Amino acid sequence: MADLRFPPGFEFGASTSAYQIEGSAATRGRSIWDTFSATPGKVTNGDNAEIACDHLSRIETDLDLVAWLGLDCYRLSIAWPRVVPDGRGPARLAGLDCYKRLVDALLGRGVTPVVTLFHWDLPQPLQDAGGWVDRDTVGRFCDYAEAVLGALGDVVPRWMTVNEPFCAGMIGHLQGRHAPGLTNLHSALVASHHLLLAHGRAVELIRAIAPDSMVGSSVLLSDISPASATEADIAAAIRLDGHENRWFLDPVGRGSYPADLLDWYAAQVPIDFIRAGDLATIAAPVDFCGVNYYETKTVEADPGEPYHQAIVLPARLLPDDPPLTANGIDARPAGLGRVLRRLRDEYPGLPLYVTENGAPFHDYVDPLGQVNDPERVRYLAEHLAETRRAITDGVDVRGYFAWSLLDNFEWADGYSRRFGLIFVDFGSQARIAKASAHWYREFIADHALAAIDSGGIDLAGQRSNFTS
Repeated sequence: MADLRFPPGFEFGASTSAYQIEGSAATRGRSIWDTFSATPGKVTNGDNAEIACDHLSRIETDLDLVAWLGLDCYRLSIAWPRVVPDGRGPARLAGLDCYKRLVDALLGRGVTPVVTLFHWDLPQPLQDAGGWVDRDTVGRFCDYAEAVLGALGDVVPRWMTVNEPFCAGMIGHLQGRHAPGLTNLHSALVASHHLLLAHGRAVELIRAIAPDSMVGSSVLLSDISPASATEADIAAAIRLDGHENRWFLDPVGRGSYPADLLDWYAAQVPIDFIRAGDLATIAAPVDFCGVNYYETKTVEADPGEPYHQAIVLPARLLPDDPPLTANGIDARPAGLGRVLRRLRDEYPGLPLYVTENGAPFHDYVDPLGQVNDPERVRYLAEHLAETRRAITDGVDVRGYFAWSLLDNFEWADGYSRRFGLIFVDFGSQARIAKASAHWYREFIADHALAAIDSGGIDLAGQRSNFTS
């Protein structure tokens, strides 16, 4: 552990999202994920999140686990359909009170709440009216965000606007693997732009309503490399990186879309959705960037096998090398270090948090009632080590959040993939701390003692605005 010593003030946390853990579906409106889950063949085993982890009935129990782990921060999201069931109109006081209770319970345990406004659960009535492809959804999001900020802006010190716009925009509207399940490039580009615009508008609202809070967003970033040094493979890797990474980084960090991808997309569909002033709004200064990192990808050119069953990118991903996670993902931790250094070099001056990092493994309860997951312990240790090396190399990383606190409803994988530090028996709703939870707890405690001994400064409390 001494080899992984982090600077004083570095924060350790865990992340969740409302739809994946809350349950209590009868007390919220219907979301696009309810509809998607009810569509045959979309979610493994036809699973749904009506009960999930039953978190809203077990807030005190689950937050006792947060405190037991010794987490500095806990990242949660607010369910838009629980606050504004139809996506428009007045906010439900009962929905807002639910999150007031959750935030107060965290603060009472000495844990900093980090709150995400949108983590994919768009109200279904808004989808019926066009969803994120309809620009009006940005306005409805701002109405919802304003209600949340009015209720919680004075007690939440750190906000995140939109979680992983690549997933909601591209996977949901181009690949069809996530809600709303569309496969249209133009719709994907429009939805992605509106998600980014919603981020920028939310930054403005947070600055106005909760000026003492910090604000950022979280982006899913993959470490992408070409399969060879050939011109074709390099070009394919650059396009894939543009599609997944730069298309969402550049507007926020530079106030522009990458020119090479604009040209590539424009050859296929009209780029008719960017209005005057949009990019300036999207590039509103933020205090930090949240990095969600899960995988490395090796890509080669292949005009005969279009990437993700679309005409977008004539390329294919090569099979990953062992060791793989339970969902077949390449878990090389060095990729996280490369992503963090890249952000330092290409978007300088931007403080970073690793806001999601984790993996599913084949977890089970043994005859002694224990869950031993040595693969996850190794995964956490190696990715934390990469984070520490990046800090040594001058990258301003201020915190690390494991994904996830609990095993949960893992979107299209249903309950077949377990990412949690805490094992959830979904039938009985029993919670069991896995070996990885015990390891993480000891790791955090060791750093807490070291911080007290050192009397170091609080890195995490320092604000730093970033703009291009």
